[in-house]
Amino acid sequence: MLRPCFLVVDREYSGSISSRKLVIETAKFNVITAYSGAEAIQALEKFPRVDGVVLDVSIPDVPCGELIQQLKQLQPGLPIIAVGRHGCHGADHSVESFNPKSLLDMIEKLHVDQAAQILQQEEALSNRS
Repeated sequence: MLRPCFLVVDREYSGSISSRKLVIETAKFNVITAYSGAEAIQALEKFPRVDGVVLDVSIPDVPCGELIQQLKQLQPGLPIIAVGRHGCHGADHSVESFNPKSLLDMIEKLHVDQAAQILQQEEALSNRS
């Protein structure tokens, strides 16, 4: 089974571990992390087959709407989830704050079949022990 992969664009500095990355990986999805708008563009150019973007709307180096526009130019149709109090123009989906459950619910809605397969696989593994 191929697990969906998300590009997480987070304002935390690159020496830290993004809490959003940890939440999404704990749910058994794959994650590529970028810590600036410029790094997000480079990551998408290098890994064009990501299944979606989780974007912190307060990335300091590029205005959120502009970054979304650049990402969509590289990958038209790429679903983008904006995380922040006011969302962001151009995002396909928004999560108001960093609420892990809300974020995972949104991601699972984007990939219903894969999320169900991951859950089934996790249940099968836990029943073996």
